Parts: sequence; structure tokens; C-alpha cells
Amino acid sequence: MVHFVGAGSGAADLITVRGARLLKEADVVIYAGSLVNPALLEYTHPGCKIYNSAEMTLEQVIEVMRSAEAEGKTTVRLHTGDPSIYGAVREQFDLLKDLGIDYDVTPGVSAFCGAAAALRVEYTLPDVSQTVIISRAAGRTPVPERESIRSLAQHGSTMILFLSTGLTETLQRELLAGGYGKDTPVAVIYKATWPDEKQLFCTVGTLHESVKKSGLTKTALIIVGNCLEGEYGRSKLYDPTFTTEFREATK
Repeated sequence: MVHFVGAGSGAADLITVRGARLLKEADVVIYAGSLVNPALLEYTHPGCKIYNSAEMTLEQVIEVMRSAEAEGKTTVRLHTGDPSIYGAVREQFDLLKDLGIDYDVTPGVSAFCGAAAALRVEYTLPDVSQTVIISRAAGRTPVPERESIRSLAQHGSTMILFLSTGLTETLQRELLAGGYGKDTPVAVIYKATWPDEKQLFCTVGTLHESVKKSGLTKTALIIVGNCLEGEYGRSKLYDPTFTTEFREATK
């Protein structure tokens, strides 16, 4: 059996209870290199064989899984954050299906959730933004034209950008061209919830200059939007003037 496990946003104790249990039971662990906190490997037992997928191809990863399965062993494929976001898991699922190898998925706390916790922000604020766009800037790996930063920026929603810290010059230009004002708040958070977390605050207009000065080039999220600061509306859910299924308005 192969278990795909989300490692969580960084801190070793933010992995799920199920994920920690599966690591303790695993005979083989294939983890996502520098993207996963190595402290998580301390959950494994002494006899567990560990592979770093940063040094492997897809075919090599699948061969390790196939060999382990043939020997009746349990494999954990440990992915950063939650496997469903930039986890490159679909291609693994399909090859395992072709081999007749059973697998399951344990979700994890995504880095964008860890970033919100570290920054103590709420992405969806009344009268500010009720939509969160998760995307990435086009670099060596392209994105569909319909999902360009310029196109997505037209919504003015909260935007969370993975894999884009090394592309801030183009990113800044596209955010402005898409409609974000130059004074729109931006937070850049490096290794959210890791022991060496760093936070940087700037605006869309100063994004490239600020990131360049900081020296950050990878393993960081860029959060764009007015959810980071400013005025917002009160939630109707707890408003005494608003009737809900569970209580009557009192004012």
C-alpha cells in the first residue's frame, strides 16, 4: 500500500494525526527534499528506508514504490503542504493504477493556511474579498493564458502566489496591469510555520524592489490583497441584527 501524506505547512507538529501515524508505520518513505521539514522524518522507525525525491525522477520514485509493494512493504510518499496543490501527484496516481498498486491520500495543512496563521489574517473579509485565488506566475513552467496573472488580477480578490518569488519583476508588472493599485498590500512569507520563518510586508508597487533587497528567492508565498489591512464589514453570522437558523435578531 502507498500512502500519499501531506506534510503540512512546515512545523513538524502541524502534520495530521493520521499522517504522523502513517510515518511511524512506514517501511519506506519518499519525501520531497528541501520542501519538507526534515524533522518530520523523526516520526519514522529506525528500520525505515528513506529516499529524497528531489534527487529522483518520476520513474525512479515509482520504481521504489513498486519494489516495496512487491516485498509487501508500506510506503509513505511525503509531500509538502497538501498534496493537491502543486504536488505533482496525479501522474503518480495514474502510474500506480497502471501497475495495479493501491494507494490513498491523507490531506495536509497547505502553506497558504500556514501563512494565514503566521500572519494572523483572514483571507475572506466582508466587503473586501470573498474569493481566494491560488496561482503561480509563469516561468520555466508555463500557465494557461486564461490564467495569467494579469487576467486573474482583474478580479481584485485575495491572491496567493506559490512558486513566484524569483519572478517578482514580471509579477509586479502583471499585477498592476491587471488592476491592483500600487498601494495594495502585499505580504511575502518565507517558510511559513518553520523555525526559520521570515515575513516581509510591502505593496504591489514596491514588490520587486522589496523582495530583491530581502534576498528571498524561493520557498515563499506572496499574498496580495486588501485583506491584509484596512477596513472591512462585520460578519452577518454574529451580528445581533441578523436572524439565522439558530437564533433570532435581538436588535
